[in-house]
Amino acid sequence: MDAATMWGAVVVTGGASGIGRALAERFAADGAAVATFDLPGTTGPGAVHVGLDVTDPDALGAAVGGVEAELGPIGVYCSNAGIAAGMGLGDDADWERCWSLHTMAHVHAARAVLPAMAERGGGHFVVTASAAGLLMMMRSAPYTVTKHASVALAEWLAVEYGDRGVSVHCLAPQAVRTPMVAGSDERARRELEAAGAILEPGEVAEAVVAALRSGEFLITPHPQVRGYEAAKVADRNAWLAGMRRLRGRL
Repeated sequence: MDAATMWGAVVVTGGASGIGRALAERFAADGAAVATFDLPGTTGPGAVHVGLDVTDPDALGAAVGGVEAELGPIGVYCSNAGIAAGMGLGDDADWERCWSLHTMAHVHAARAVLPAMAERGGGHFVVTASAAGLLMMMRSAPYTVTKHASVALAEWLAVEYGDRGVSVHCLAPQAVRTPMVAGSDERARRELEAAGAILEPGEVAEAVVAALRSGEFLITPHPQVRGYEAAKVADRNAWLAGMRRLRGRL
């Protein structure tokens, strides 16, 4: 089976830039019919680009229906859109924005595409979380907490749909050279540099494709993340103490 047939139609949210754009370009290079969703006024690669707010379930459902009418059944859905918002504890608006995009947008996408994938007995659903969803982002509680929710939702979906032919994946990178990282302040850049290498979006896209081929649930383009998470689970007191020391150095 060629790659285009294997993937079916591919949807990538946040597809105008960064990881999303790299994912869209990578699937398109395989010959897949790709649709990108991003905010109104943006443009993205692929056969179709839809400007919409993915936190609006009605708009998202309509866009999914339009893509399937034009490109055919969706075989891969990358729920990738995200933001950096809310320094420290943030304010209520920061929490609402992060919750809407990092959690509920994935819920809306799951409702829109997973029942049909399950009925067909196949498909891939990718939730972009973050290494912060396994560990933390010290400078932002709203980002950390809602990315943890992304991971938990992906795990729940993997259990719920895994026996119905749907492959669910959770993408958890550290720093990637995206507009979000480029716009970071000096303290944020120090935190990112302390965590490890800043990858190119294309490297992350390759890791995603490899995981879809192998069936791997957790996608960690920065391999050290798994060691960090193992240390956290093994001894949370020691891990928290280490994070406080790192925070003090930064």
